[in-house]
Amino acid sequence: MDVRSNEIVLEGLSMPHSPRVHQGKLWLLDSGSGNFGYVDLERGRFEPVAFCPGYARGLAFIGDFAVVGLSKQRENRTFSGLALDARLREKNIEARCQLQVIDLKRGDVVHSLRIEGVVAELYDVVVLPGVRRPTALGFKSDEIRRVISVGTAPQA
Repeated sequence: MDVRSNEIVLEGLSMPHSPRVHQGKLWLLDSGSGNFGYVDLERGRFEPVAFCPGYARGLAFIGDFAVVGLSKQRENRTFSGLALDARLREKNIEARCQLQVIDLKRGDVVHSLRIEGVVAELYDVVVLPGVRRPTALGFKSDEIRRVISVGTAPQA
C-alpha cells in the first residue's frame, strides 16, 4: 500500500514480510509461497527471484546480496495450508531454520547456514559490515556483567 496516496499497489501476496528498499527496488519476502523477490511497481506485480525453503522472516542486504532468515513452520493453523507447504512437498524437503545469502543478479543461493537444535524460528536478520566476530549474550549469564556496562546519561 502506498501510504502517501492510500492506494493498494500490489495484491495477491501470501503473508508478505520484511519489505525493504535496496538499489532502487522494493524487495520483500512472500513468506506463504516461499518466494523472495521484488515489486515491479509499474506493472503491479511481484517478481520472484529465489525460492526459500522455510517460512521467510527477516531480510537484509549487503551489496549485490540479500540475507534472508528462514524458520521452520509452527504446528498451528496459522501456518498450515500455505503454498509453501505444497512447494516443500513437491521438492521433497522440509522447512528449515537457516540463513540464506542470495545473489541479486542471478537469483542463486550462494551461501547458507542451517541452524539446528532448539532454535526453530528467526524473526529478523541484520548485516554488520566490518564485524568479524559478533557475540550474543544471554541475560542470565555472568558474562553479561563483564561485557556490558550501563552508565548514567550525561547531563545537559
